[in-house]
Amino acid sequence: MAAPGDVLNPTSLEDVRRSLLARFGQIDILVNAAGGNTPAATVTESSSFFDLAPAAMRDVLELNLMGTVLPCQVFGRAMAQQRSGAIVNVSSMAARRALSRVVAYSAAKAGIENLTRWLAVELVRRYGEGLRVNAIAPGFFLGEQNRPLLVQPDGSPTARGRAIIDHTPAGRFGVPGDLVATAVWLCGPGAAFVTGVVVAVDGGFDAFSGV
Repeated sequence: MAAPGDVLNPTSLEDVRRSLLARFGQIDILVNAAGGNTPAATVTESSSFFDLAPAAMRDVLELNLMGTVLPCQVFGRAMAQQRSGAIVNVSSMAARRALSRVVAYSAAKAGIENLTRWLAVELVRRYGEGLRVNAIAPGFFLGEQNRPLLVQPDGSPTARGRAIIDHTPAGRFGVPGDLVATAVWLCGPGAAFVTGVVVAVDGGFDAFSGV
C-alpha cells in the first residue's frame, strides 16, 4: 500500500497513519529515510561558509532533522500505544566525521544521532522494551543526487570519489543491499535487545585513520 505524505506536515503524516491503521491495525516499523542536501547549503571551491544563505541551511536542517522528528512523533504515538515497534533513523558518515562542503547536512545528521539515542532511552523507559529506536549511518553510496560528484560519465571515480574509496578499506562504494540487510536486522527479532545504537554501514570508512 502506497500512502504518499509530507514529512514536514504533521497533518499529512496523521492522514497516512490513519490509513495504515485502518488497513493493517497496527504499525510495526518506521524507517526515516527522507533527507538530502541542496547546492545552496554547500560550501564550494569558489564560496565559503560565510557566504551560505541562512534560508538554504534552514531548509536542509528542516528536511533532515525535523523530517525525522515529526514522523517519530506521529507514527511513534501508535507504536507507544501498542508498546511495540521499531524505528530506524538514517544518519550519515557526515554526522561523525568532518566531511568538507556539507555543513548543514552534517549538522542535521548529527542531530539525528543524538535524537536516536535520546528517543531510544525515553521510549523504552516509558513504554517498555518492545519499542526500540536505532539508526543506520551509511558510508558512501551512489545515488542520483551525488553521482556527478563521485563518478565520471564513464563510471570512473572523480577526484572526490577516488579520495573516498582510498579512505574506505573495503575499496568500493556501498550498494543498496548493504543497507537493506542492516535495516531488516534492526527491525527484526534478532535485534530485540538493541536500542539506542547507530550502526555504521561504511566499508570501514569510520574506523580508518587514512594511514
